[in-house]
Amino acid sequence: MRLASFCPTRASRKRASTRPRQMLQKSVMRILFSFVLLLATPALADLPMVEDAVATQARDGWTFAVTVRHADTGWEHYADGWTVFAPDGTELGYRKLVHPHETEQPFTRSLSGVDVPEDVAQVTVRAHDNVHGWGEDYVLDLR
Repeated sequence: MRLASFCPTRASRKRASTRPRQMLQKSVMRILFSFVLLLATPALADLPMVEDAVATQARDGWTFAVTVRHADTGWEHYADGWTVFAPDGTELGYRKLVHPHETEQPFTRSLSGVDVPEDVAQVTVRAHDNVHGWGEDYVLDLR
């Protein structure tokens, strides 16, 4: 009877057979998760990005020169504008972009005559595309 204690029991054989299956399931889940991340990366990269912005004050208001980068592919997907916002979220100015810029990246466009209240020392510039919407904020100090 002493030899029987060295023989694997039915329960221990079951535990041993499920362990490789669990390891395989974890490996498959890691691979699937990596694949999903890989697929999501291009979608995140398609957001328009403000690379630079310069503001100059004149008698008739502020002029903003904004440099935008976006992977424009044509009329079906392109950066279609950018906006200047006050810190409280008020829209101060909007520059519509009327055509794709597939071969001109990044590109800079200006907007003049923007009325910025005297007490505003910082603005946010955000680019927009016709598929994904708004890109990330670009904060610009005016004073």
